[in-house]
Amino acid sequence: MGRSYYVPRSVKGETRLLVIFTIKSFITTVVVGLIGALIWYLGSTFFGMGLVPGLIVTFIFGAIGYVIGAAKIPDIPAMGALQKAGGENISDILFRLLTFKRKKKIYIYNLNRNKGGK
Repeated sequence: MGRSYYVPRSVKGETRLLVIFTIKSFITTVVVGLIGALIWYLGSTFFGMGLVPGLIVTFIFGAIGYVIGAAKIPDIPAMGALQKAGGENISDILFRLLTFKRKKKIYIYNLNRNKGGK
């Protein structure tokens, strides 16, 4: 008989950075946080925004970026129109929405075309 070896069940996983961040959530946090920092810079240049309001704006934008990168749509019936998207990442849904808005095309597939239909 051959030897038995331990094989891990889940070999596909996301790498974690700083315990709470995945690579995807870290990148979206940094990118959206930089947008908040740009708003802070423009606000301080044109409107005299101080340090504390600028840090708050940057933190809020970073938190929004983290939620976009890390959260999933819950799979509950109360979600209404998003019920069919349950379990999918918010970033994937936003990516599909942006590509749809850019292309403005809808593809409809007729599955019954070979069964005597026109």
